[in-house]
Amino acid sequence: MAPRHPTVLNLDDAAYEEDIGDGSPYLAIPSSTSSRASSSTSFSDASSPRTLPTDDEYDIPIGSAMSPDVLDTPTNIKFSVQLPSPSSPSLATFSDRPFQIERAATLPDNLQTEKKRSTAREIQEELKALPRDNTSIANMRRWIMGIAVVEFDLDSGPVVEGIYPPLALLPAESQNIAFCAFPDSMQFDQGSQTHSFRVRESVAAKPLENRPATIDGFIYGFSHFIQRRDSSSKRGYSQRSLVILTQHQYPALYSALTSIFGPLFGQHGTPMLEAACHNIATWPDPTPGRTLELGFLGTVLHVEIPQSIDVLQVTGTSSFNEKYNPRLHVRILATTAPFIPPPLLLFEACLANLWSIWECLVLCEPILVFGPSPAETSQAIWWLRDLLRPIPLAGDVRPYFTMQDGHYTELVNRLPPKAGLLLGVTNPFFEKSCAHWPHVLSLGRRIPVANTPKQKTPVLGSSAGPAPGWKTRTHKRYISKDRVLLKKLEHAVRGDERAKIEASLALRTHFCSRSTQLIAPLARYLNSLIPSPTEVHHARKTSTLTPSLSSSAFPSPAASPMSTFSSPAFKSSSSKSRLASTSIPSSPAPTSTAALPSTRVPRSPYLGHRSLQLKPFNSDHFFASLKAHGSTLPFKSAAKRTQFYERWLKSPAFGTWLAQQENIVQTVLNDSPLIPPASIIGTPSLRG
Repeated sequence: MAPRHPTVLNLDDAAYEEDIGDGSPYLAIPSSTSSRASSSTSFSDASSPRTLPTDDEYDIPIGSAMSPDVLDTPTNIKFSVQLPSPSSPSLATFSDRPFQIERAATLPDNLQTEKKRSTAREIQEELKALPRDNTSIANMRRWIMGIAVVEFDLDSGPVVEGIYPPLALLPAESQNIAFCAFPDSMQFDQGSQTHSFRVRESVAAKPLENRPATIDGFIYGFSHFIQRRDSSSKRGYSQRSLVILTQHQYPALYSALTSIFGPLFGQHGTPMLEAACHNIATWPDPTPGRTLELGFLGTVLHVEIPQSIDVLQVTGTSSFNEKYNPRLHVRILATTAPFIPPPLLLFEACLANLWSIWECLVLCEPILVFGPSPAETSQAIWWLRDLLRPIPLAGDVRPYFTMQDGHYTELVNRLPPKAGLLLGVTNPFFEKSCAHWPHVLSLGRRIPVANTPKQKTPVLGSSAGPAPGWKTRTHKRYISKDRVLLKKLEHAVRGDERAKIEASLALRTHFCSRSTQLIAPLARYLNSLIPSPTEVHHARKTSTLTPSLSSSAFPSPAASPMSTFSSPAFKSSSSKSRLASTSIPSSPAPTSTAALPSTRVPRSPYLGHRSLQLKPFNSDHFFASLKAHGSTLPFKSAAKRTQFYERWLKSPAFGTWLAQQENIVQTVLNDSPLIPPASIIGTPSLRG
C-alpha cells in the first residue's frame, strides 16, 4: 500500500498565554499556539519564519502588522509539496547529489495533527529510539554538540532528561545547563520564551567519549522555555525547555534555530527533533568568511559566517545580495545579537548613559545587568559584546546567570568583581550580593515616580531588582556624546517598530565605529614597529633557507592574516607580549581559531637564528605619536584622551589585542614574500 501523506496540518486552537506584561518593552509576536506570545520569543511563530509573501509552497495568512492587540494567527497550514518518504528523515542516509535546499524537504512528512505532551520517561525512550549513525552525528557536531530536553522535577528541580545525539556531560555541567535552561522567576501564566546562556566547561580526569571539543572552554546554550497549565501536575503547571548546545559563539544564528525548533517540537514531539538534526547534519562546514544557505524545518536561512569571532559584521557590507533587513529572519549575521525585538527598547531608561556604558566595556569594567527575563538579559549581553568589535573580548560574559551555577562563588563574592565580567541576572537576590559592584545596568523603560505610597509589588513588565537605568560608583565619562544621535534615539522609542529597528542599527554602527576609532592610533604606531624592507631583506639573506620547500609551506592569499588587523588567522595564545605593564588574561579569549579549529601555522621557509617580529612596544613613544597625530574620537580634552589610553593600555583587552597583532605580523613577515610593512596593519573600514 502506498504511504499516506498528510495534506493538512491542523494546529491547536489558540489558547491565551499571558505575556510578561503590558508594560514590557518587547512586542508580542504571533505564535502558532497562542494569541499572545512571550515578549521575548523573537522567532516563536512556527509559521512566520518559514513563510515569505513571495513563496507559493504554503497557504498561510500573513498579518499586515504586528501589534500586542491585533494578531493574525494561522489556523491551517496546507502543504502543497508531497514528501518522498513516509517517515521522518533518517540520520543514517544522505544523498550524494548536489545539495539544493527546498523548504518543504526539511520537514518530516509524518507530522501528527495533534501530539499529546510526552512525559519525561516517554521522552527518554523516544530519544533512545532515534537512529545513531556515526557519520551523521560527526557531521552534525560541526555545528552543535547536541539538543537537550530539560524537565522540571518536583524533587530535584530542573533536570536534563536526555540529549540527542548522546552527549557525555559531567554532573556539574549537566546541573548548570539544567538551571540555566529555566527562568528563575515567574514570567507568565502560560507561554514561551527564548534565551541563551554560557557555561564553563568542566575539566574531566580523562577525555570523555561522545564529546566534541569546545573552542574557548565554554558551552553555549540556546533555550526555548515552555510553560502550560497542567491539572495532572502538583504544581499546576508543566514546564519544559529545549536547549541547543553548541561550541560556536553565534547568538543570532542559534537564537533563530531555537525559536523555530521549540514551538514545532512542542506540537509534534521527537519527529521534529530528528528532522532538525538531519537538517543540521546535511549543512556544509561553518567556513569563515562565507555566506551559507542552510535548510532548517521549512526555513531556508542565509547565514554570513565571519572571518573570526572578533571581526565586526557590518550590515552595509554584508554578503547578502540585497539590503540587510533584520525583520527577515532568514538573513542572519551570525555573531550579532538578535535584532527582534529591537534592542533599543532594552536601554530605554539609560539612553543618555550609553556612552559611559561603552567606555566601561572598552576599559574592561565589570557590569551587572539586571532584567525582567532571561531573554532580555541575554539579548542585552550579546548586544554589548557586539559593540566591542573589533576589540577582542578579554573577560567572562554570562548572558544569563543563576545562583545555582557551579561557579557562583567564584564570580559573586565579597571581593572586587573580575575585570571584563558581564553578568546577566534576573533574581533580585543579586542586588544585595553584588551591592559592592561598581556598575549596575537595569534594563527596560523608566517608570515614572508617582505621588502615591510605594508599591510593595513590582510593576508588571519591570524588573524586581533595581529600577531601570544606569548606576555607576566610579566612572566619569572621557568622550563626548553624539547629541544628534541621542535625540534620534529618544524620538525612535516613541515611534513604530520600524523606527526602533533602524535606530538600533544606527546605534550599533555608531559604537562599533567608535571601537574602530579607538584602536586606530595604536595601529598607526604599531606600523612604525614593523621591520623595514631593508631589515627584512637582510634577515632573509643571512638566514639559512630550508633545502626542500613545497608550495604548501607558504600561506595562501585567502588565509593571509594581513588583510585586516582585526581578522587574525592564527591563535595568539602562543604570542608573548613584550609590554611589561600588560597582563594577558589567563582564561582563553575567543580568537579566530574558534572559526578555524583545524588551521595550523605553516612552517616558515626562513629558518634563521631569530625570526622577524615587531619591535618592543614603548608606551612613551606611543603617547608621543598620539600627541602628534591625535585621535578621531571626540574626547572632552587632550588630558582626558591621555587618561583614557593610559587606562586602556593596562586593561586585559589591550594585552589580548597586542598579542594578536604581534602574531599576525610575525606570521606574515616570516612566511610570506617581501611585503610593504605599512600594509600589514591597518584600520578596517566601517560602512553602514
